[in-house]
Amino acid sequence: MRVATVVGERPARGARGATGGETIRAAVFDLDGTLANTLPAISKLLIKVASEQGCSVTARQAATAIGKPPGPAFGRLLGRPEDDERVQAAISRYRELFSYEVLCQGPQLLFPGVTAGLSALRAHGVELAVATSKTTRSAEALLDVMGIRDLVGPVIGQDMVRRGKPHPEMVLRAAGRLGVAPWQSAYVGDTVGDMRMAVTARMEPVAVTYGVGTFGELAAVAGTRMCSSFKDVVSVIAAARPRAAAGAPHRPAVAVGGPARRR
Repeated sequence: MRVATVVGERPARGARGATGGETIRAAVFDLDGTLANTLPAISKLLIKVASEQGCSVTARQAATAIGKPPGPAFGRLLGRPEDDERVQAAISRYRELFSYEVLCQGPQLLFPGVTAGLSALRAHGVELAVATSKTTRSAEALLDVMGIRDLVGPVIGQDMVRRGKPHPEMVLRAAGRLGVAPWQSAYVGDTVGDMRMAVTARMEPVAVTYGVGTFGELAAVAGTRMCSSFKDVVSVIAAARPRAAAGAPHRPAVAVGGPARRR
């Protein structure tokens, strides 16, 4: 599989393991539910905006919409086509309130260990990027208020690709921007779609169990590395070896860090 050439890509530094062997060169991260604990605030905001449009939405229904682009999310919540006027009005209202309802929480939105963990990966020689279903502008704003924008490189939002998750376009673009082959990279996320995207892109799939996806759902994706904390994520990436460029053997999911939270 060839790496698509992307404008702005650059050579990456090689990461070295403790024994001198080559390890993963890059890690691409999901944002909501992986780096940022925005899920409670976003859920409340989705319920509020849907209510303004005359639709009663439960917390469970809101949770299923999190991580999706605004069009499909509100289309599903309101039971209308994405180009419907009420869906478009809901999207505009959501974006209007996002700063007041979510961004105002700043660094408190970070999951434990994220700042230290990202810094440790950089020190280890791992290149970092973000690939998210958010728009690039929204993702950049969230990273800024949490104080970690300078720790990651390229930010690839939904608006930068033609096909969103679980299609691998955004993670392939992120790897290209970093100058690293997909099979020398890991993708870290909290949903089944994230893990399927990583596998399709030939990246190492690393799942956190403190986000949206349940342990069982995430573990069902073959080869997924299961992490119950961000500290575990750092350990997995720092020790992981690059995948074979043209095919990799089937591997069962592996849990790291002891029992993970099941929901």
